[in-house]
Amino acid sequence: MNNEKQTIHEFDLNIIYDFFSKTERQGPGSPEETLKALGFIDGLTEKSKIADIGCGTGGQTMVLGENTSCEIIGVDTWHDFINQFNQNAQIKNLQDRVKGIVGNMENLPFQEGEFDLIWSEGAIYNIGFERGLNEWRKFLKQGGYIAVTENTWFTEERPAEIQEFWQKIYPEIDTIPNKVAQMQKAGYLPVATYVLPETIWTDYYTWQTLRRESFLKKYSGNNTIEEFVASMRYEAELFYKYKAYYGYMFYIGKKI
Repeated sequence: MNNEKQTIHEFDLNIIYDFFSKTERQGPGSPEETLKALGFIDGLTEKSKIADIGCGTGGQTMVLGENTSCEIIGVDTWHDFINQFNQNAQIKNLQDRVKGIVGNMENLPFQEGEFDLIWSEGAIYNIGFERGLNEWRKFLKQGGYIAVTENTWFTEERPAEIQEFWQKIYPEIDTIPNKVAQMQKAGYLPVATYVLPETIWTDYYTWQTLRRESFLKKYSGNNTIEEFVASMRYEAELFYKYKAYYGYMFYIGKKI
């Protein structure tokens, strides 16, 4: 396999975290789409509690904080992300209700029935869509909601190049009906399922282009960094070539 066809998941986590540090979001998404998804959640009050799992630096979490009166806990494995998260909460004067903690989504430090809403944008793939839905369900109150984004096939058949690429990165990528069926099987009533707009990807890859240039300068002559940047270029090229076949979906369910 040549270097151009490596994926960023094959590189040291420190490189990945360094690249995505001090950014508002670590994956495709936007404040508008966070707000749209939030509009499907009923019954939130100042007594409600939200967990944002795999929160990164908290771009989407701050949107939730600014548009609800809830207590919100963001969880991520990377200390620097959580430090930035808590700084962002202070800047936005949300620190009394919005807090980031270091934690692992495979072993969350929460109580059963603690939350009214579990949120996860661009992160549930780290544990797996089906596993995340099943294991996180116990942390929700009866009638509580889960809202996650997930990379999804739009078609039953795909060109071999993009099929092999995503199968390697995320074998659990699947079609919309299969994802909805997994949500139902895990004990949720599907409330909303919709495609996120292409702009979340184009904005994400435009930002990456600028970041890649500064990253290469920062680590000039480092072959590993050059390979890492090449892998991201390749992923972006594949998106523009095959965007008709896959993309991010928002899946919102209610615990039953």
